[in-house]
Amino acid sequence: MIMIFKINLQFFADAEKTEKATPKKRREAREEGQVLQSREVTAAFILLVTFVFLKIYGEYALSNITKYMTKIYESIENIDQLFLENNLMPEFINIILAFLGLAIPVLAIAFVAALTINYLQVGFLFTTKPLKIDFNRINPIEGFKRLFSKKALMELIKSILKIILAGYIAYSFITKSMTRIISLPNLETTVILKNFADISFSFGIKIIGILIFLAFLDYLFQWREYEKNLMMTKQELKEEYKQTEGDPLIKSRIREKQRRIAMSRMIQDVPKADVIITNPTHIAVAIKYDNELYHAPYVLAKGVNLIAENIKKVGKEHSIPVVENKPLAKALYDLVEIGDIIPEELYEAVAEVLAYVYSLKDNY
Repeated sequence: MIMIFKINLQFFADAEKTEKATPKKRREAREEGQVLQSREVTAAFILLVTFVFLKIYGEYALSNITKYMTKIYESIENIDQLFLENNLMPEFINIILAFLGLAIPVLAIAFVAALTINYLQVGFLFTTKPLKIDFNRINPIEGFKRLFSKKALMELIKSILKIILAGYIAYSFITKSMTRIISLPNLETTVILKNFADISFSFGIKIIGILIFLAFLDYLFQWREYEKNLMMTKQELKEEYKQTEGDPLIKSRIREKQRRIAMSRMIQDVPKADVIITNPTHIAVAIKYDNELYHAPYVLAKGVNLIAENIKKVGKEHSIPVVENKPLAKALYDLVEIGDIIPEELYEAVAEVLAYVYSLKDNY
């Protein structure tokens, strides 16, 4: 027995995320805390700013440390008194306070750098939705999937690259600076500290250069993943359109209902008309003149075919005069909307019709 199954390939096509994210989708993702952000960019920027600040701030910090240490030793008559209980504790506290005073500017700069780079990447965003409990995070199956995901693989590659490149930079730098490093113990303490600071800064800048390169690659990867995750299926686009613009079927039904309501109101106004001007078979326009309301006659109702027949029918039921005037009926239907007064070019023609109607009423 041979069984043949028909498969609708469009079903699978719709399930694929092939469409770019809409502004609404991006806005909702941002509210959920899904933003484009690279931790490597943040780390590299903070280290760069901190190291540059240390280079500028280092001489001032070293000068203060030197002055403070000199003051400590000068305040004590001999070295033995430094370790007495009455001297040790106050000086120890003063040393801590002094080092904190020197460290706070560095920490403040790092904090400002962190805020700046995060703001440049994300902008201002405050949301608590990422803090909500998500059981998928503690689901072992989902955790296993994340362990072998593309993101985890990228993190592994970045870590390996960091180790290899940092190791190479460290080996190369130490090899070139070995002579200078070996000669440091023969120098004065102040000179040793200055040389050590210069060596550390040079080494740090090289490492930061590697981190900036990796940050650039990571940002490209994060951008690609971010855009890929935001992509939508065709069905999602249709659903969003329905939510924002409304279901076309529902909208057509609403328009039809509104049209019927307007038509019903228009027919209800026909008995108020002074005259109905016809084509005579295809067009009917109900005219009313009320000098307290408008300075000229206005259209109460108009329609073609079945609507025109309905207007004439209601007019006859309420003894509204029906006047046949093909050019005037067509002009009124084409030029004047319901509730609007007639244009000046039709004043004379309409006045003649109304005069005729009023004369009929006077005869009766």
